[in-house]
Amino acid sequence: MAANVLVDAGFLVALLVGRDANHSWAVTQSSRLPPPWRTCDAALSEAFHLLGAMGGLALTALLERYTVVPAFILGEELAEVVRLMQKYRDIPMSLADACLVRMTETLTDTILLTTDGDFRIYRRHGRRTIPCTMPS
Repeated sequence: MAANVLVDAGFLVALLVGRDANHSWAVTQSSRLPPPWRTCDAALSEAFHLLGAMGGLALTALLERYTVVPAFILGEELAEVVRLMQKYRDIPMSLADACLVRMTETLTDTILLTTDGDFRIYRRHGRRTIPCTMPS
């Protein structure tokens, strides 16, 4: 089991919205890779936006219980995050995605729970794949 489980907005939305196409997958992953889950503020912002007011309450509860933990300081990693966004500008790479890729570079033994297929394209440390789990 990975020491650092990272989650993106897509995973959080899938977990909290029962009608989401990836809900069953997210529930299974939440049992297989239990919290605390680390993420970045940008991914949380995306999740709050996608969830709206009612879903935002459920996400707030996850934060208050330290199930989801913001664990990235953009100001300290800004140059590397911008470098990643420039490298993948043709995709384009979102701020949240760049922060999460950077987290896989700075934390040890990571796995990312995501519904975003772009993480199959992104590389960390130049050429290494992103360790992630996503729906088939």
